[in-house]
Parts: sequence; structure tokens; C-alpha cells
Amino acid sequence: MRRVLLTLSIIGLAFTSCMAQEQSGQKADMTASTVFFTKDISAASLVRIYKALGVKARGRVAVKISTGESSRTNHLRPELIKDLVQSVDGTLVECNTAYGGNRNTTEAHRKAIRERGYENIARVDIMDEEGSMELPVKDSTWIKCNLVGSHLKNYDFMINLAHFKGHQMGGFGGVLKNQSIGVASSEGKAYIHSAGKSRTNPWGNNNQDSFLESMAAAAQSVHNYFKEPGRDIIYINVMNNMSIDCDCNGNPAQPAMKDIGILASTDPVALDKACLDLVFNYDSKDGDTAQPLQKRINQMHGTHTVDHAARIGLGSMKYNIVDIDK
Repeated sequence: MRRVLLTLSIIGLAFTSCMAQEQSGQKADMTASTVFFTKDISAASLVRIYKALGVKARGRVAVKISTGESSRTNHLRPELIKDLVQSVDGTLVECNTAYGGNRNTTEAHRKAIRERGYENIARVDIMDEEGSMELPVKDSTWIKCNLVGSHLKNYDFMINLAHFKGHQMGGFGGVLKNQSIGVASSEGKAYIHSAGKSRTNPWGNNNQDSFLESMAAAAQSVHNYFKEPGRDIIYINVMNNMSIDCDCNGNPAQPAMKDIGILASTDPVALDKACLDLVFNYDSKDGDTAQPLQKRINQMHGTHTVDHAARIGLGSMKYNIVDIDK
């Protein structure tokens, strides 16, 4: 595996953050977090990048995914994630949505899960089927606690397995969103969206940054929960089918850019930051452009989630990329 930085191009992308390139004589920044990268998006590569992290899943393992709002959405398909989930004897975990659709009740959500084929590869747990549990938050500016699915207490280890893409409200969705909105119960989702104003109504919050900062605070609470003795958590972003719309959109816009790869880290801030850098430094051309996704992220001030997560101590904006294909 080789570290890469600054002017080194991987699949036509120029990295411009804190990365290292050994052959240029520059050394990796040892204060930065490590982010592993592979351009190969396959079931085998998911297992390979998980092993590269060097953190072995143990105990009762939750694999947090999004099951997608419809068969047309760009959620990670069972055939892609099957080998990883089964290699760790994992349980796929989700929570119900806070908006009308086909996943807003446990009954409807389980039907959607069966239709998507997830029950064919692993156990699936709707974590808020029996309500919420409260997690303390370090940053209580907006939310005073984090309301997550009560079944979270049943797990010792979490693999946050996210599909990196755009989002209608957050600008983009990666591991931070998958861990905040994704792990939150239905009422917790409303609480985050409303920046602490309501546990039943997610709409009506006109302060975008308060929503983004609430997501960061909620993500930190889950991270801290799994960093207690006897637990642990790791993070993976799959950068494929990157529509400007989230997997919660049942009829998303078609992706305008080509797939990039899979990235993984033990630091969720560094991981989402590395993915954002890949998007904003993408070599766009006719028929393969990141401009729509860049515009969506900028319109919703989406990078503020990562900035605030770093500010409150969830992770580092500095990272070294390790290309496991080399």
C-alpha cells in the first residue's frame, strides 16, 4: 500500500488535502488520520478495505446501511455488501423515517427490506421498532440529547457503511449523515432536523446551519458511545452512483459523474472530508462532471457539517490517503 498526496492523480483526480507522497520526498503527516482508498468497487474490495483498517469486528456487530426509498434509488445493493456483512456475522441495522413513504413504519420498512433483498443476506434489525434511547451529546447548542433506536444497546461494534452522494437537505450524505439521521429513531430524526425544536415535526426549521450542526452533534454522540470500553466503530464510504439526491428520494436524478471508489477510516470527519475533496477537485468533462453535485453541496452549505464536526472534536480535517491498490 502506498501513501499519496497533493499532485498525485488517482483515476484522474487531483488530491489537494493533507496527504503524503513518499516518492516526492514528503513524509506523511503523522498527526493526520489515515483514510484508505481503492478505486475498485466490488464485494471483494469492501472486504479488503475493511481488513486494511486493522480493526477487527467483534461481539455483536451492527452494519448500518440505508435500505433506500425505492428500487430506483442508489442505495448499496445486497450483492455488493453481502461478503463483508457475512464475514463479520453482522446484522444490518436501520431506523424508520420521519416522513411519509415506504419506510416510516416498521411494518412498511420490513416490506421494503424484503423487496430489496436484504433479508436474503443477513439478519435485519429496525432499531427503533421498540422506540428510542437517549445518548448524551457533547455539543448541546441545539439538541440536548440524541434519540437513537433503542436496539443500539444490543451491539458491541458498528460498521458505518454509507453510500456517499448528494442530499436534498444536507447537501451531501456520507458517514456523518448515516450516523446521525441514519441511527436516530423516527422521533430522533425529527429532533435533529428541527435542531431540537420538535420530536414530531422535522420541518419548519429555517436555520440551515443549526440542522447541519445538530447532525454533527448527533454523529459525535454515536461515535462516543461506541468508543466506550468493550465497543468500537469503523467507517466506510462507497462513492458510486453519486446522484445529487439522497437514497431517501424514491426517484433521484441520474448521476452526472463516474464512480470513484471506496474509502474507509476510523475517523468519520477525515473520511467525509476526503470524499468531499475528491468531488470538489474532480476533473469534470462533457458526460462526466461533478458540477451538479458540487452545486448541490454548496447550495445547502453541506461542507459545514464536516467543519462543525471537526470543531467539536469528532475528528480531524487532516488526513493521509493510503491507496490499497498500489
